[in-house]
Amino acid sequence: GQFVYCGSKAQLSVGNVLPLGKMPEGTVMSMCEDKASDRGRLARASGCSCMVVGHSDDGKKTRIRLPSGSRKTVPSTCRAVVGIAAGGGRMDKPVLKAGNNFHKYKVKRNSWPRVRGCCMNPVEHPHGGGNHQHV
Repeated sequence: GQFVYCGSKAQLSVGNVLPLGKMPEGTVMSMCEDKASDRGRLARASGCSCMVVGHSDDGKKTRIRLPSGSRKTVPSTCRAVVGIAAGGGRMDKPVLKAGNNFHKYKVKRNSWPRVRGCCMNPVEHPHGGGNHQHV
């Protein structure tokens, strides 16, 4: 198996955990901390990654690019795992049938199936009612 090292003295290789201050600019990482020692909050979903954009002059803050594209300034003592989170390309496969969507949303929250507002009665939705359903 692979040996994984943590700490500021660990070398920059995939799987190792380093403080952001020790990573050079352009390093791709995942499972990044928002505040120091909060055990990873950012870029944890499958296939996600952050990138170190730059460091402040005093070395206290590091600017990172989040998976959304926005940039965020975090303390340089925050840790992150070098490399991209596993499971990329999960969204590329089509769902194909309603049963797969049923099981997908069953573990999440009650937001499926979604009924259009124009199908409802006027008491249930502002778009409800009328003599025709305008799609």
